[in-house]
Amino acid sequence: MNTRKKGKESRRESVAPRTNGDDLRRSVDWVLNDQIFANLSFHGNVNWSAVALVRLAIFWVWSNESSLVAAANESIKSVRKIFGSVAVGSYQALIGALKAYTPVLLPVLWSRLQRLMKECDRKSWRVGIWLALAVDGSRVGVPRTVENELRFCKPPKSGRSKKRKKYRRRWANQKKRAARIRRKSHYDPQPVAPQMWLTMIWHIGQRLPWCWEVGPSYSSERDHVLGAISKHEFPENTLFCGDAGFVGYAFWRAIHDKGHRFLMRVGGNVRLLKKLGYVRERNGIVYSWPEEAMKKKQPPLVLRLLKFQTGRGEVFLVTNVLQEKDLTTTQAAKIYQRRWGVELQFRAFKQTYDRTKLRCRRPENNQVELHGSLMGLWMVQLLAFKEQVHLEEPHPGTSIAMTLRIIRTMICEESKVPLRGETLTQQLSDAVTDSYQRHGKKQSRNYPRRKEEPFAGPPNIQLPTAKQRAQLRAIMELEVAT
Repeated sequence: MNTRKKGKESRRESVAPRTNGDDLRRSVDWVLNDQIFANLSFHGNVNWSAVALVRLAIFWVWSNESSLVAAANESIKSVRKIFGSVAVGSYQALIGALKAYTPVLLPVLWSRLQRLMKECDRKSWRVGIWLALAVDGSRVGVPRTVENELRFCKPPKSGRSKKRKKYRRRWANQKKRAARIRRKSHYDPQPVAPQMWLTMIWHIGQRLPWCWEVGPSYSSERDHVLGAISKHEFPENTLFCGDAGFVGYAFWRAIHDKGHRFLMRVGGNVRLLKKLGYVRERNGIVYSWPEEAMKKKQPPLVLRLLKFQTGRGEVFLVTNVLQEKDLTTTQAAKIYQRRWGVELQFRAFKQTYDRTKLRCRRPENNQVELHGSLMGLWMVQLLAFKEQVHLEEPHPGTSIAMTLRIIRTMICEESKVPLRGETLTQQLSDAVTDSYQRHGKKQSRNYPRRKEEPFAGPPNIQLPTAKQRAQLRAIMELEVAT
């Protein structure tokens, strides 16, 4: 009996206690493993695995070092301690591998994290029957170098490079001189420094990124959304929700032809028709049919106009979901109001995550840093969401700052044995924002340059003209004939 007791005690003593590094390794392995990269093939001279490269890149963007080289060196040491091996041993090798293989690895990682989001919580996966995705764009600064300016700044027009002729007669009438000055035909402001345009598709139900597109500072966010829709496969009953900038017949028609649904805000910049007679008329049915589409003999786009009241006034939305039972006004208002979370995602990425301005001096490296930073922040949010979803209901505000601080502390203190209640899972489950109610405005009193954004107002709704009715009859006759 005594020998058996001594054997059990010796076995208990031989088991090493679980450290912060062990908890962090389990969490990272939950997201990244060799199976998700099984279908990828790399160059024959590559002596590292895809999961090892991605793991090192994630630790690189998680680092709190201001220098990219110092962050890479720190991440190499941390990954070697926690996982036992590392893909590459220098910053140059890391950035070179990421430039070569990021376009291949990124879609695989998007698909992996999207699948984990659905497995974590199916209740918040959809709002009603809809997978609600918000779309919005923002600019991210890059260092002012010649290469970055050529890649990300809008090239000047040929006429702008010519010097204006000086006036020889100084005593001429000032009005005549002003008339000779060539003026801009349209307002097209551009940033004074090179910037990258980031268009994000964001999951409204779980408050997590879905995918994104990157381009120069003069990119079109609508073109980015259409490019993402054409490249990626979206689940059934996907509903894209956007603000008043995502409007237009061509944009809406492209989403509709792909079999998806949209919910977009409209204002005075949108012209709609009513009582056109293309479909059965009922309350809320309007049409988008601009002059260009009519000349091309394209059919009108049938929409449903929704309206709800906010503190600032009435908000008008249009959708191609024509049945009230599929998308009620209450559901549409809920989805659009929660769309504001994508703005908070941009704020967290720029301010909390300190990515207002990237650090690379070359355009290709900037793209690698931006993709890696977005993926690293997404992983941090997903790890916290996984632990918080075990509660009865996920907290509406996960503290990204607290979550980043927890992850970075775990990396720095990887050999420390956590006390009870200080494990990684416990800390992530408690990483939520304060629940106090704010009684004042969240703005600085010393900001006289802050201005109020103009309200969108109601859309311009008109009755069809005789020419439009005649064109519609010709289109309907052609549809019947074909």
